[in-house]
Amino acid sequence: MIRKLLVANRGEIASRVIRTARECDIATVAMFSDPDADAPFVTEADEAVALPGAGPADTYLRADLLVAAALATGADAVHPGYGFLAENAGFARACAEAGLVFVGPPAAAIESMGSKITAKELMSRAGVPVLPGVTVEPSDDLAAAAASVGFPLLVKASFGGGGRGMRIVRAPDELAEAVAAARREAASAFGDGTVFLERYLTDPRHVEVQIFGDTHGTVVHLHERECSIQRRYQKIIEEAPSPAVDGSLRAELGAAAVAAGKAIGYVGAGTVEFVLDEASGSFFFLEVNTRLQVEHPVTELVTGLDLVALQLRLADGQPLPEQATTATINGHAVEARLYAEDVAAGFLPASGTLARFSIPGIPGVRVDAGVMDGSVVSPHYDPMLAKVIAHGATRDEACRRLARALAEAQLHGVTTNRDLLVGVLREPGFRAGHTDTGYLTRHDPVALGAPPAGSAVVGLHAVAAALADQAARRAHAPVLATLPSGWRNVPSEHQHAVFAHGDEHIEVRYALVSGDASHGSHRHSRAVRAEIDGVALDGVAARQLTPERVDLDVAGVRRSIRVHRVDEVAYVDSALGATTLVELPRFPEPGTSTPPGSLLAPMPGTVVRVAVSAGEHVAAGAAVVVLEAMKMEHTVSAPHDGVVSEVNTEVGRTVDTGTVLAVVDEEEGE
Repeated sequence: MIRKLLVANRGEIASRVIRTARECDIATVAMFSDPDADAPFVTEADEAVALPGAGPADTYLRADLLVAAALATGADAVHPGYGFLAENAGFARACAEAGLVFVGPPAAAIESMGSKITAKELMSRAGVPVLPGVTVEPSDDLAAAAASVGFPLLVKASFGGGGRGMRIVRAPDELAEAVAAARREAASAFGDGTVFLERYLTDPRHVEVQIFGDTHGTVVHLHERECSIQRRYQKIIEEAPSPAVDGSLRAELGAAAVAAGKAIGYVGAGTVEFVLDEASGSFFFLEVNTRLQVEHPVTELVTGLDLVALQLRLADGQPLPEQATTATINGHAVEARLYAEDVAAGFLPASGTLARFSIPGIPGVRVDAGVMDGSVVSPHYDPMLAKVIAHGATRDEACRRLARALAEAQLHGVTTNRDLLVGVLREPGFRAGHTDTGYLTRHDPVALGAPPAGSAVVGLHAVAAALADQAARRAHAPVLATLPSGWRNVPSEHQHAVFAHGDEHIEVRYALVSGDASHGSHRHSRAVRAEIDGVALDGVAARQLTPERVDLDVAGVRRSIRVHRVDEVAYVDSALGATTLVELPRFPEPGTSTPPGSLLAPMPGTVVRVAVSAGEHVAAGAAVVVLEAMKMEHTVSAPHDGVVSEVNTEVGRTVDTGTVLAVVDEEEGE
């Protein structure tokens, strides 16, 4: 029986495993890198062991250090979570050789499925439908290999997942660069640059089946999940059951998944992934994930099972319980992955410090988070902050609950994809179940995440931020507490503030008027004279005015607005949306400017490729520098046709956000 469990992972999955282990009366040991020293999962565990270093290669990917820590702390089992070494057969084998229980499938099963190439061959022999594909070695004729598959095709890393090492190729001239980039990304993320080409289905549904196997030869499925809403081949919204799967198709998918599990002698939790052509009802094998999936909570909520507890039970050699072999679907569950990323900048990962992280407690909503107020989001790891999951009697109810929880969350200090998630969950097509992997190609992610009345909301939030700041100043100056707003020598003079919102500047002039509001609102309210960029805002009264909350009546409608000030930044939240404002100083200090044509690093990262040299002519859109951050490659391209006048970096260099990587002087017209 497992008595002490080492959790060989970080973030929300480490917290998730620790929570269930505690409920099972199992002691826990956490591992943490330098950037994770103050992370919540570290204090949630009974013990924690430091992994000196920052990057994954020096910490969470060091199987030798993880095994040594387990032995040193007296752990008798290791849970790998997902990512890192979760699907590494060598790690599973090292645990077994050290006398540790590996909470996952046998090393042989991981080995057989660790390579997507080998997995496809095994599944084909087991009668599971597969897509045509071919492996490509560095010395192979790429053109001939592609011709055997046909366009469009997908370049895929043989090992790993999460969308890394994948590129869609629609034409022959894109092939060489796509293969090279996929190899680099795969080698960096998974330690193996092997890739293969596979027929690409345009906009299929991504449907997967949860399986469990025990050491007594039983393999069962716990029904399907739909994971079609993706960006960069990575899921952001998942649900169970799939709106496209009826009882008959569910039985077919389940049978294929069980056949896949039995073909490799599967033990533990696994997921068999398929692509589904909805028009024909045909489905094809993608891969088997030999671990717990990020999206496992939606299965937990519709079946009532704790999948981590099941993993621990099976790792102990116990048979599958009756609840697993007879599990049915109850209601609907939807999960949203909350990422630190800038949707408007092409989903670039974001980093920084979370000044506030708060998601409201709503019945039927679960939050699996790896962060808290003050957490530092590091560029070294995947940028997922949390998973927010809602359960309801119907799909519509689950979507409404989830959208509300996300919309009312306070997420301050780091840019997130929250607005996009809310936009998707409220979009009529999504609500009708029209989802496939092309959803975010057909729908503009920026437009989906835009508030319905953007500029008006930002203006109102700017007024609230200015009033909250005034309340804070008055609270710290008791002598002014009873004096009218704007009182200097002329009592009616307006106060003035200028905020930056993205690239825009918003000028607010405001003054509180003594006495009741003129339009007859509550007797404790005070009329507000306000102008936004010189335009008067009529019919405004303030009922509550504190440094953190401003209640405004606007044309007879009361709005409760929360304001969280951190230095010069005001984070403003209301039912209308969230706004981040930066108050600008009245007399800005002169600063240095970057040269025209400067290419700035969009995030902290490591330079993995410099594609140009000084003096070289480049076309607009041409790759100049390639950065790696949070396990993904990001290309910095030329903004216009021109000549490279400066290259200020080199391969292997670590750069911060805003670093000038190169300068491209624009070519003058003829």
